[in-house]
Amino acid sequence: MPDLLLLSIASPLLAALLLLVPAPLASRKVIAGLGFALPAFIALYLWSQFSSATLAHGYAFGTQYDTGLKDALGISLHLGLNGISLPLFLLAGLVGLAAGLYALQSKAERPALYLGLLLVMQAGLMGVFASIDVFFFYFFHELALIPTFIMVGIWGGRDRSYAAMKLTIYLTIGAMISLLGLIALYHQSGAENFDLIALRQVVADGALSGSNQNVIFGLLLVGFGILVSLFPFHTWAPLGYGAAPSSAAMLHAGVLKKFGLYGLIQIAAPLLPSGVAHWAWWLGLLAVGGNILYIGFVTIAQRDLKQMIGYSSVMHMGYAFLGIAAYNVVGIGGVVLMMVAHGFSVALLFLLSTSIYHRTQTFDMDDMGGLAQKTPVLAAFFVTATLASIGLPGLANFWGELAIFVGAWSYSTVYTTLAVSGVIISAIYGLRSVSKVFFGDVTPALAKVIGEKPPADLSWGEKVPALLLLSALLVLGFWPKAISGPVNTAVSALYGK
Repeated sequence: MPDLLLLSIASPLLAALLLLVPAPLASRKVIAGLGFALPAFIALYLWSQFSSATLAHGYAFGTQYDTGLKDALGISLHLGLNGISLPLFLLAGLVGLAAGLYALQSKAERPALYLGLLLVMQAGLMGVFASIDVFFFYFFHELALIPTFIMVGIWGGRDRSYAAMKLTIYLTIGAMISLLGLIALYHQSGAENFDLIALRQVVADGALSGSNQNVIFGLLLVGFGILVSLFPFHTWAPLGYGAAPSSAAMLHAGVLKKFGLYGLIQIAAPLLPSGVAHWAWWLGLLAVGGNILYIGFVTIAQRDLKQMIGYSSVMHMGYAFLGIAAYNVVGIGGVVLMMVAHGFSVALLFLLSTSIYHRTQTFDMDDMGGLAQKTPVLAAFFVTATLASIGLPGLANFWGELAIFVGAWSYSTVYTTLAVSGVIISAIYGLRSVSKVFFGDVTPALAKVIGEKPPADLSWGEKVPALLLLSALLVLGFWPKAISGPVNTAVSALYGK
């Protein structure tokens, strides 16, 4: 059983290596498909077994591999899942499979390299959420991040060179500040290794003073905040997602972007409670005033469909930061639920936006209109994904946002009231995009395009990954207990008072 976690990381890497071997493209696609599918099936299986699994220090399926560095540097490959990492591990597996299935149909040049880089990203994502050792938590993030830069630079769309450069600068700075904070945490705690379980035990014994906690949490907040696009460090995200090829945008916005939030929830906040209290007011101000309200209004002003989705992703991170600032079981649990729901919905929106582009040859919503008459299935998927992003009851995003609002109310009624208004902002830009793209009259620009090549509805190659993501949103919308039970247990153990 424990080897399944290692297999979920190793199988995409092995598939990526096998793609280097000269072979027909069809054979390479089969190998890549297996590399994407196996982690998803492992994640589903481990999720189904988690409730009956034996927990050690709150983790199931744990195992430790000797790297030869434990005595010298305190580093070992320690894998396991707790109630916080389990749903995100499942998210990584399912979004990775959807992105991979969509990529298999891509007409990108050098398809083997394109698929290979996505597989490396997939391996890194599985490793991030399976790691108990903080060093490997960081290492796997970097493993997943490097292909992002390359893919934007090679296969990106408009302004790809500038987008790749900005993405690289911002995320490298964020990663370096995060690393500095993690090293400071390890050094100041006096722990003998990077194992998160050992770190928690040392800190529980009072190893860190309040002033040290304030400084270290500040470093981690800025570093992780840049990686999650906390205002005002957000400008890389819409530009990067707008230029990124669809599958890379799905994996990064849907999963990899959660690395910073996960690091704050799983590592920083429970180990540094005084630091959270010290920075909570500022975090709430940036989350509500910056991400939710300011970026929300910027999102309303967008006319480019993909840019709008990118800005909306930045906006919704504000809810998550507000839940962290609240620092209570309900708020933190809501953040985890929202991270998972947002991952599925934003990945689906990026997939569908590219499908729209293939039929209209533009991302400019002012040049669209009336597309629902020609592509009703595409319209139905996009409307549902948009309603999920807004937070409609019956879809997964609703539960995360509701729990965050409930948890944040006891922290600040002013911040919470302002944050709730973000739902109205989301409805404005979301429903307007639906109206502009699918309803109303066909614009002259679109009429010219569809006159030359009438648009077809979604193909099965597009429907399958879209159905996978939509099914996850519906299942969690109607059955949130599928992940909320383990989340509540883990969050209560770390944050319960």
